[in-house]
Amino acid sequence: MDMATKAKSKTLKKKKSDGKPKCGLCGKTKKLTKTECCGQWICDDEDKYVLFSYAMNSCYRNHRRYTLCGYHHTEEHPGEWKDCPKCRDSFETEMYVFYGTNEFNFEKLENPPAYLPTKCARCGAVISLGYDGYSSKGDKYLCEECTHKEMESIYRRAKR
Repeated sequence: MDMATKAKSKTLKKKKSDGKPKCGLCGKTKKLTKTECCGQWICDDEDKYVLFSYAMNSCYRNHRRYTLCGYHHTEEHPGEWKDCPKCRDSFETEMYVFYGTNEFNFEKLENPPAYLPTKCARCGAVISLGYDGYSSKGDKYLCEECTHKEMESIYRRAKR
């Protein structure tokens, strides 16, 4: 097969798939549905999620649970999620920015507000609330490592 024929073949393949709906997050074209919140094509894959695994392997669940768009719809707020005062007041600034700008969004929050990084109250490590493991008590946060140490300490005291 010569170069011109290969190029033409690739173009034809592209055109065939262009009309097919595809997931706006991962690009897959099989087993799709539309989101309830914004009507975008997305993988109909929430059934793959294992309860309490905290895995982020479901496009549908990720959009519904980890975006302002999904939250806004679930909470039945009026208007658009992008300028919803109820959504803004529902989260600490770092989480508001995470929910509005992460990779699970079809449309990202423009001009997200600035915030100071969250730090571990024990060791001072920066904690990314949207991605890292941590624990919290009141307004204090512990990183995953310090949480583990704290839990070991509590366990040892309880054994005595």
